[in-house]
Order: sequence, then structure tokens, then C-alpha cells
Amino acid sequence: MFPPLITRGTPRAHATQQNSAASEAKLAPVVHYTLLLVGLSLLVFVLSRLDGILLPLFFAALLATLLLPLVSKLESRKWPRVLAIIVAILLLVGGIAGLIILFGTQIMDLRAELPLIQQKLVVFFDQGQQWLHDRFGMRVMSKDEIIDSSLSSAKKSAGGFLGSTISTTAGVLSVVTLIPIYIFCFLYYRDHMRQFMFRFVAPDRRTSVLHTMDSIQSVVQAYISGLLTVIVIVSVLNGIGLLLLNVKFAIFFAIFASVLAVIPYIGIMVGATIPALITLVETGSPGKAAAVVGVFVLVQFLEGNFITPMITGSKVSINPMAAIIALILGGELWGTPGMILSIPLVAVIKVVLDANKSTEPWGFLLGDVTDGEDTKKDRSDNKPSVLGKAWHMLKRI
Repeated sequence: MFPPLITRGTPRAHATQQNSAASEAKLAPVVHYTLLLVGLSLLVFVLSRLDGILLPLFFAALLATLLLPLVSKLESRKWPRVLAIIVAILLLVGGIAGLIILFGTQIMDLRAELPLIQQKLVVFFDQGQQWLHDRFGMRVMSKDEIIDSSLSSAKKSAGGFLGSTISTTAGVLSVVTLIPIYIFCFLYYRDHMRQFMFRFVAPDRRTSVLHTMDSIQSVVQAYISGLLTVIVIVSVLNGIGLLLLNVKFAIFFAIFASVLAVIPYIGIMVGATIPALITLVETGSPGKAAAVVGVFVLVQFLEGNFITPMITGSKVSINPMAAIIALILGGELWGTPGMILSIPLVAVIKVVLDANKSTEPWGFLLGDVTDGEDTKKDRSDNKPSVLGKAWHMLKRI
């Protein structure tokens, strides 16, 4: 007799189809993650190429979110929207102008002291070279060699420095001009943009989208307003410490270091280095320079562990590891403006990730360490150990 033919309904055919389906299922995640990496690479490329357009937009969006409560309060008192927005922008510009004037006067006073500081720096440098020569036998450079090397390096970089200064000045002027215009547009057309967002969402999900948008707004407002409050408090504490040490330009360095605290972890180090070096050159005392650094370290400790948690609470709960990575990525992508924007942007991304169940684990990864244990402790863990059993037996005896 003839052997039976294998048809589509036989077990061997079903096994072949299952194997092919399994292979396709295994290939699907690879394709998915490959497309995801390609998309992220294109996104980073576009962000780096369009920094001149995106940076003013991001800064304007943050400042508009900060001014929104004031504008809403003025509108609730029957102010026209245009007038309320103009008044809020003028108050913002006036505050920034006041800081610039304060910094400008302090910088002019510091500039008048620069020749004397330069002379003391040369003397201190000679003493340091002589100490290195006596201790380690290093060759001492003369003043003429230092001046010649400085002049040659300045001549080589003069053209590039001039071009970069001109381009930077032009870029700053264009950004300063564009940001108030963008702020006005964001505040004036905020209802229109919200309706635009609703048109992409089904009616049954608009409540959750509205909740997410309100959460993003509250996070950004809490971050910026809390940051301004922290800057004021840290400025006062830094000023008290530097005035007790009789540091020159104590108020300027206190405010300067506090403003640099906008850049997390790195700003305070830069803000502490400059007054410490000037104190070292002025007094020649490494102990006093170390005391200046100690003031900034102590204030930074108080700010990180007590001041910021009390003011901002857990509204912007980004863990230090995510903050450092975001800081590095922002600096690599957009430089100093990217470092300033990194933390609030990560906070916004965390709120968006937390709003969706499929991306909620990534939001949890960005968040701070939660209090308590994630899993309940098993009762079996409470069983006594071998030594415990032996102790109980001895007690019975």
C-alpha cells in the first residue's frame, strides 16, 4: 500500500507553521528596537542642527509656564489678555535687567582691582614655581617666557576668538529678541494650542490628557519658582559666610555662585573655585582659601538635603543618576543652555512617561528612590535561625 500523504492538516505541517511563526516573533523585537535606535539617532541629529530655533522656544516655554499664574490672576480681575501678558513680560524683563545691572556694577569694581590681583598672582606663581623647584627639581619659567608664550597663543587664537565673539553676541541678541515674542505667543494662544492637542485624542481620553498637561505645567512651575527661591536663600547663606571671612566682593561671588547653581552639581563647583583662587592670591593663605571652599560646600550640603526638599518637595523627584546623565547629554547637545534645560526637560519627560501605563516603568527609573520596600516581606523570613533555636532551647533548660 502507498504511504499516507502529508497534507496541510497533518501535525508535521502545523509544527512547521509554528516554527516559522516563532521565528517571526523572535525577529519582530529586533526590528522594533532597530527602528527605535534609528529614530533616536535622527532625533538627536535634528535637535543638534536646529539648536538656534529650539533653544529660544524651550526657554520661552519654561518662562511662559512660570508667568502663566500671574497672567491668569490678572485676567481673573478683568484685565485684557494682551495687557496682562505685556505687564507680566515687563516684570520679567525688569527683574532680569536688575540682576544684570547689579552684576555689571560688581564686575566693574572687580575689573578695577584686576591689575593689583594680576601683580599678586605673578608673585604667587613665582613662589609656587620656586617651591616646586626646591621640592621636585622642576625647571623655573621666567616671566619673559610666560609672556612670550601667552602672546603667541593669543595671536594664534585672536582671529577665531574675534569671530566667535561676534557670532556669540549676534546669537545672544537674536535670542533676547525672540524669547519675549515667543512668550507672548505661548500665553496668548494657550487655549488654541490646547484645543489643537485635543483634536488628536479621542473624546473619552481627553480628561487624562488634560490631567497630564496640568501635571506638566505644575512640575515646570514648581521647578522654576522653587529654583528662584533656592537661589535667593543660597545667596544669603553664601554672602553671610563670605562676609564672615572678609572675602573681597563677597556679595558678588555669593550671588554668582547661587546663579550658577542653576547648572546642577557643576555650577556650584565653578562658583566656588573663582572666589577661592582670588582669596588665595589676595591673602596667600591656603587655609583661608580652603575655608571659602568649605563655606560653599556647607551651603551646598544644606541646599541639597534641607532647603530644596523643603521648598520643592517631591514635585520634581529626579534621582541624582538621571540628573547627572541628563546634564552630560544636555551639555554635549547644546552646551551650557542644554545643561540649564536638562533637569526641567527630564522632569517633563518623567510626567509624560508616568501618564502612560506602557511607559510608566521608564518614568519610575527616572524618579527618585521610593520610601519603603516595593515587595511585602514574607512571613517565612521571620522564622528564627539555627542560633535562635539553640538560644530558645537553652532558655527552656
